[in-house]
Amino acid sequence: MDDDHQMHAVNLMARLPGVAATDTAEWQRTIEKVVRNVVSIRFCQTCSFDTDEAITSEATGFVVDAERGYIMTNRHVVCAGPFWGYCVFDNHEECDVYPVYRDPIHDFGFLRFDPKAIKHMPVAALTLRPDLAQVGVEIRVVGNDAGEKLSILSGVISRVDRNAPEYGEGYNDFNTNYIQAAASASGGSSGSPVVNLDGYAVALQAGGSMEAATDYFLPLDRPLRALQCLQQGELVTRGTIQTQWFYKAFDECRRLGLSPEWESEVRKRCPKEIGMLAAEIVLPGGPADKHIEEGDILIKVNGELLTKFVRLDEILDNSVGQSVKLLLQRGGQDVEVTINVGDLHAITPDRYLTVCGASFHNLSYQYARQFAIPVKGVYICEPAGSFRFDGETKGWMLESVDNKKTPDLDTFIEVMSDIPDRARVVVTYRHLRDLHTMHTAIIYIDRHWSKKMRMAIRNDVTGLWDFKDLGTPLPPKQLEPKQANFIALDTANYAAASDLVRGFVRIVCTMPIKLDGYPRPKKTGFGLVADAEKGLVVVSRAIVPHDMCDITIAIAESILIEGKVIFMHPLQNYAIIQYDTSLANAPVKAPILSEDPVQQGAPMTFLGFNHNFRVVVGNTTVTDITTVAVPACAAAPRYRAINIDAITVDTNLSAQCGTGVLADEKGVVRALWLTFLGEHGNGKEVEYHLGLATPSILPIIRSIQNGVVPKLRMLAVELNLVHMSQVRIMGISDQWIRKVEEENKERHQLFMVRKVECGHPAVLEEGDVILSINGKVLTRISELDVMYDHEYLDMVILRNCQEIEMRVPTIPADGLETDRVVIFCGSVLHRPHLAVRQQISKLHSDIYVAARIRGSPASQYGLCPTSFVIAVNGVKTLNLTDFLREASKIPDNTYFRLRIITFDNIPYILTMKKNEHYFPTIEYIKDSNEPGLWKVQTYENGEPHDGVEGNVPIEGMLL
Repeated sequence: MDDDHQMHAVNLMARLPGVAATDTAEWQRTIEKVVRNVVSIRFCQTCSFDTDEAITSEATGFVVDAERGYIMTNRHVVCAGPFWGYCVFDNHEECDVYPVYRDPIHDFGFLRFDPKAIKHMPVAALTLRPDLAQVGVEIRVVGNDAGEKLSILSGVISRVDRNAPEYGEGYNDFNTNYIQAAASASGGSSGSPVVNLDGYAVALQAGGSMEAATDYFLPLDRPLRALQCLQQGELVTRGTIQTQWFYKAFDECRRLGLSPEWESEVRKRCPKEIGMLAAEIVLPGGPADKHIEEGDILIKVNGELLTKFVRLDEILDNSVGQSVKLLLQRGGQDVEVTINVGDLHAITPDRYLTVCGASFHNLSYQYARQFAIPVKGVYICEPAGSFRFDGETKGWMLESVDNKKTPDLDTFIEVMSDIPDRARVVVTYRHLRDLHTMHTAIIYIDRHWSKKMRMAIRNDVTGLWDFKDLGTPLPPKQLEPKQANFIALDTANYAAASDLVRGFVRIVCTMPIKLDGYPRPKKTGFGLVADAEKGLVVVSRAIVPHDMCDITIAIAESILIEGKVIFMHPLQNYAIIQYDTSLANAPVKAPILSEDPVQQGAPMTFLGFNHNFRVVVGNTTVTDITTVAVPACAAAPRYRAINIDAITVDTNLSAQCGTGVLADEKGVVRALWLTFLGEHGNGKEVEYHLGLATPSILPIIRSIQNGVVPKLRMLAVELNLVHMSQVRIMGISDQWIRKVEEENKERHQLFMVRKVECGHPAVLEEGDVILSINGKVLTRISELDVMYDHEYLDMVILRNCQEIEMRVPTIPADGLETDRVVIFCGSVLHRPHLAVRQQISKLHSDIYVAARIRGSPASQYGLCPTSFVIAVNGVKTLNLTDFLREASKIPDNTYFRLRIITFDNIPYILTMKKNEHYFPTIEYIKDSNEPGLWKVQTYENGEPHDGVEGNVPIEGMLL
């Protein structure tokens, strides 16, 4: 982050504790008076919009009209998009604030509060005096850090003619001069008043340079004019000719072609002037296009000699819909042009559309200026859901949908209205940083998880954005059977490879909500067909982590069919999904799965799919078969395989491929090659590629083939391998050591309880060594599979040097998957999933915070993922039903208390304000009678209704 951008950050404060000790008594009196008018602002932009992402932050503002309740602050605080926030006064009184105006270009805006809400101190206002901002004036920047610490920055104005600072990609002010101050300390707060000794506001703090100990302030000429318009109930007119001007010194102007005659004239009539305005960017298709060229020097506007941004703004703002005459110097020649002045508000987005989980609006003047392109086109401000593209997370411009051009938002709405749910259409799009390249993609239209197509329109009277539904989605079209053939591999050394390829299908799994700790919104991989007639496919749970998803199966890389989850194994890292075989006329061939265990050292053919989804084949050897120990993810517990043997091989292809098989010389599959999701490290999700022997999978497949989805039982423990040298020290007898040696001549090992899953009656304890189960010595983890169909297991264990016989109950595994989700105030809540129960020692409640949405109350007030909610307003809530009952009693826009316990068992009380306008309560309930297996219900004022959906893009959910 560059220095300017660091200073531009909303929450950056000077950390000077109060008034400097060297300040005079007069300065102290001034500051004492000023601080009563300064407020701390805590705010959210509830969704990504224009140049800004959804954000939760804090800043400073100051009262400029105590009677009407107007607060002035920066534009990037008032937000271009939906704003939700409050302010805290010097005496720690709090009240809600609502935007009334944000300038389309300049970095200022106004918030409104109710003066009657401040009951314990008189509300006063600072007077704006832009005329007093002069070089040499001593100033103070008075900030307020979250209503807790006074922050004073002292300095002296050193320049009043600086060009607006550039902060890189994103929002930038332009077409204005900035004031520069030599500061005695670096820092400052966005939106702070810059005051002189008399207590007048002479500028607005906006940015600066950390290293150079300078601050940049916005002059108050145009903010004062806007305030006066608001006070008089008038529209704040803003004119534009879509040209960016730059203030250039006379020596630069001469190089651009300024004639000596005009330089002499300007210096004579403006003796203090050191430069003039030169055209920097002229937008194509704008009013000035074909009239002004880059490098033109502005001499006169409507016959008036002009060298200042303020006067140019004034003329344009008063000439909207009219024409102005400009006299320019171009290469030493005078050029006169007449240009129509456009409405700046008309090219500043004040509405956005949400459909298919993504959000869109017309391209803004801000982005058009940055990339010197026409102000037109559809910008994807929240590229999520169906419109989630590979690569960049923002900056996409939509060109066409379903082979229809989308030049503007209204046309895009018409196109989307005609596309049925679950359709697949072609889209073309470009990135603002690379407009030379056209991208093409096939997208899956989601109008079932995100049913509503709704328009949000800014309302400057209420300060809210009003939502309007734009019709219901068209139902999905009936799919027709398609025909396709698989590729034929030219692999003379691997005769069975072509047959094996016919057993693989590509799988795309998309998730509408982040739950169960799974980090991605979309995952692509391959699955192995286990039954071609019934359409059963085995796939890694790293690809299909849960059943709240859409699954697309590609057969022969040609036929696309939807799939559904039939079975999810709780421990062994695979799921079984199913597709409608009547829709695919293709020679799918399920391979033969071996019933025999794999032996170490056995020769194998490895066939897999690499990162480019290409088939690779090679000979290999089984190097090891060992109990897998995938590291747990402490930051966000997610599904991981435990209590299974994993296979490793000696080919480099194994690391390149996330899906594949190990087959013998006859083409019989001996093991599946799967992706195992591991921990989160160094900013990346760690994945492991390992083999899973087929004998452990076959019983499940056969049961499903017979029409019975298995209802497994399991021990609620995680085991790890221990060697004889370890168990000797732990007190095992020589008799048991001989039993182990006789039972497994290849590996002399036992298994110890590493972790006991919480939430169940504890019979086994951590540290117990399991000697036998149902009379059989446990030396292979695969022998633990007996637990899946037994309600009780007769075990002999070693505990504290004592051999103990006990009967251990198993627990049902069919109720472990998440089957209910509640989104409340932007937090994603569900019952603690299996990974949480495996990692935590005590289950505090059945209300687990799985994620939170950027810009939501949960984000603003600090409801952190991986914590537990145990009470609402003092009432215990042990499950989601209790929680919804108590949450429904909370009126909108009021504070409530949550009692929270963190994952590390630290309790605390959290206060939060409810916001149903932007973040309604939504409940997802698994329901086999629903087409998508899930029922969606929205609540308002505690009652179910069919109103608008919340804005819950999965990209905005933070784990």
